[in-house]
Amino acid sequence: MEQTTAPCRIDPLRLRSLLGPLADRFSIEALPECISTSTQLLERAGQGAPAGSLLVADRQTAGRGRRGRSWLSTPDASLTFSLLWRFEGPMARLAGLSLAVGLAVARGLENSGVPGVGLKWPNDILLEGGKLGGILVDLETVPDGMLAVIGIGLNLRLPPAGEEEFLHPPAALAQLLSPLPERHELLAQILTDLAAVLDRFYEGGFAVLRGDWQAHHVWQDRQVRLLDGGAVDRQGLCLGADIDGALLLQTSAGIERCLSGDVSLRSA
Repeated sequence: MEQTTAPCRIDPLRLRSLLGPLADRFSIEALPECISTSTQLLERAGQGAPAGSLLVADRQTAGRGRRGRSWLSTPDASLTFSLLWRFEGPMARLAGLSLAVGLAVARGLENSGVPGVGLKWPNDILLEGGKLGGILVDLETVPDGMLAVIGIGLNLRLPPAGEEEFLHPPAALAQLLSPLPERHELLAQILTDLAAVLDRFYEGGFAVLRGDWQAHHVWQDRQVRLLDGGAVDRQGLCLGADIDGALLLQTSAGIERCLSGDVSLRSA
């Protein structure tokens, strides 16, 4: 008997209908499975894919996270997608973009009824202390400016225990919400907030979003340590993010700007 492929859990036509007047800003494709939505969308960007190209996958077999970590996704348990956005101007103009995207996702979740969403510099979405999702932004220079492929992964349900080793305990929407938000409605709301935030970012950079990001930042005004390669690099009082997205750390030497690293709370 010939086997048939199960339909993708995202229907582009239904998603477009939920986006309403914003639908024309997105070109939507849904796949049952791919290696990585961001990798595939980067290839399409090189072939001239337009801004607003959106690739959603039920399953990623080699999804990419920050610092080369993997982000695997499975149907029912996660929502993973990548969005292509184009900007005029040099790369410096995109400083703080991953933080802006995190804020947009937090707003989209809050507008979908998810309480207590927090942000961790530079690209984690937190819920009750666990990692709900992550963001990876790939930037490339093109003749007329810059392009960004924004990869986003969210846990709808917790992954099976012992299936994967996590640097941070995972969190999932199912821990707080029953029933879960309908998948199309959740994605449409996140895309709506993403478009609004990216428009503001284009006009004023991260500076115009910084206050709202700080309000969501769970490490704001707390003692933290900055890890580099797993070792403690420095520690101090976290003052949040600068207008270009750099982490501000109050240490014995003064206020230091940190451009990369993993922030974790100082142990007791």
